[in-house]
Amino acid sequence: MGKKSEKQDEAYAEAMHHAQVELVRFHKHVIKGERKVLIILEGRDAAGKDGTAKRITEHLSPRESRVVALGKPSDRDQKAWYFQRYAPHLPTSGEIVIFNRSWYNRAGVERVMGFCTDDEYEQFMQTVPMFEQLLVHCGFTLIKYYLDISQDEQKKRLERRRNDPLRQWKISPIDETALKHWNAYSTARDEMLRRTHSVFAPWTVVKADDKRATRLNIIRDLLSRCTYSGKGHGEFPDSNKVFLFDETLLSRGVMAP
Repeated sequence: MGKKSEKQDEAYAEAMHHAQVELVRFHKHVIKGERKVLIILEGRDAAGKDGTAKRITEHLSPRESRVVALGKPSDRDQKAWYFQRYAPHLPTSGEIVIFNRSWYNRAGVERVMGFCTDDEYEQFMQTVPMFEQLLVHCGFTLIKYYLDISQDEQKKRLERRRNDPLRQWKISPIDETALKHWNAYSTARDEMLRRTHSVFAPWTVVKADDKRATRLNIIRDLLSRCTYSGKGHGEFPDSNKVFLFDETLLSRGVMAP
């Protein structure tokens, strides 16, 4: 068992190294071509967004890559146009920016926890496709991932956070309610994916119970859909773990209930 685990570790390390080398090549192309790349990572609490963002940016130029994880909105933010809070953090030419949670907070935690009104929610759901279409029209490369984990896996990860002193910074009051409101989050997720999946900004769903596979598959998917000079013959993502959203996924029970 020990030797098998060691071989798996080595195989994963080699695969991740190869993928990150390709990411560096891609980033050089982004910088040279002055492209604006925005990656959105969404999912339930403990879905693996932090670790995925870290693996993507780990070896990229820190001057031309950023991870944006905004905290609680200020009083001024709450009075502003909803997207105004996020606009200053959009990538400029030559940058890759990852939103670790994004404007989709309104469709998820704000909706479930009652942090927005029904009118605010509905306005968001109607306008976000137009906002994203505008970004794409203006030259942004916009890629949206939803990390989907099971209820059992979320429970295990949240428990590890509570018991690991090095993970204490990840604990929030919202985490404590995540399992309690599981069904409400599922309903909000389904509605979000149905109404904001578009030709201009489609959702890619990632089965995320295996952290290593999640990170590797997202990087491989990102590279597979982007063109850049010097592109190698990288591995494609596992099609059973990464796929474009389709409403039939919900009725077929492919996603966590």
